[in-house]
Amino acid sequence: MPSRPASPWGVTVASGPNGALPHHETGERLLQAGDLVIVDYGGYPGGQLRGYVSDITVTVALGEPDSEARGVYRAVWEAQQRAIEAIRPGVPDREVDAAARDSLAAAGYGDYFIHRVGHGVGLSVHEPPYLTAVNDTPLEEGFCFSIEPGVYLPGRFGVRLEVLATVTAGGASLLNAPSAPELPVLTP
Repeated sequence: MPSRPASPWGVTVASGPNGALPHHETGERLLQAGDLVIVDYGGYPGGQLRGYVSDITVTVALGEPDSEARGVYRAVWEAQQRAIEAIRPGVPDREVDAAARDSLAAAGYGDYFIHRVGHGVGLSVHEPPYLTAVNDTPLEEGFCFSIEPGVYLPGRFGVRLEVLATVTAGGASLLNAPSAPELPVLTP
């Protein structure tokens, strides 16, 4: 999967129906009340610290969202938790992807999870390991990657939650704050 064009600040913002595009590019649409807003950014100025990159995505509502939005958000959060729980040394990448994918399918959103669950993060923002449905590479202690399930409802909105995890002997260790379990609603 090619890297998306980065803004000069390393931030991508997609709102409303643009959020249904996993790698939305800058456009003219203005934020509107009720929008879900996906913000994808690096955790350091320029997205790097001593040559290493970071990556995080949050989704918030700008005012009261669409009636389905809270449920979609919760389904994505649950999928992220299932993927995190699946992380341990020796587990094939595809099993982490499947944990998130199966969770979203059970919630009725499987057809709307249209990208991989994660990618390596280190010297580049997209590098091995790639956590996809077909990658059999076993996880090793020290691997660092994103866990970013999403649901993308065409023409309506999208939800993506991304955290960075490393593989430890005991499972996953998150490098940033965990995603909020409920949809954050901002007052416009």
